[in-house]
Amino acid sequence: MFITFEGLDFCGKSTQVKLLEKYFLEKNKEVILIREPGGTNISEKIRNILLDKKNKEMLIETELILFAASRSQLVGEVIIPALEKNKIVISDRFHDSSIAYQAFGRGIELNFVEELQRFVIGKAIPDITFFIDTPIDEIIKRKANVKKIDLDRIERSAIDFYEKVREGYLYLSKKEKRFCNINGLLSIEEIHKQILSKINLKV
Repeated sequence: MFITFEGLDFCGKSTQVKLLEKYFLEKNKEVILIREPGGTNISEKIRNILLDKKNKEMLIETELILFAASRSQLVGEVIIPALEKNKIVISDRFHDSSIAYQAFGRGIELNFVEELQRFVIGKAIPDITFFIDTPIDEIIKRKANVKKIDLDRIERSAIDFYEKVREGYLYLSKKEKRFCNINGLLSIEEIHKQILSKINLKV
């Protein structure tokens, strides 16, 4: 089973990823937990380039292609081999992030971004994607609680950028049947409970 989590930065998805991993491990399931960008030696090096706040001059086209390169390595080296061994793969972000962030957020042509993702992921299509939908106002509050020095290059983006990204996720949630929208304002426990109810329906 391949499960992905999506949402704006500071939406709380990483917390839910760890809770779901814990749930499966307690049931003695084999779980592979990965994050994007990253997850392999090469992908982690690309991650450092992508998120380094010093790289202010990075072009949006470069950003898109670097994400794709990192993802391609992750798919071939980790995801496909794990799924072939019937392991559960949980990913903190996947290809939907590029559609939301680079197509809608950065304004790169949507059809091109979608076609690039199809090329990169191949057969590695998530069985279910949880979109933790958190209002922009709440994102602003949570972001304000983080020291600016600790924010990565993308987390430093303006609010109007995040508004566009959220539009991208809403577009995907209408288009993709595998998308499951969850209210990000709910408690951590309630969100986890809703996730488990959806997972158990899939199993």
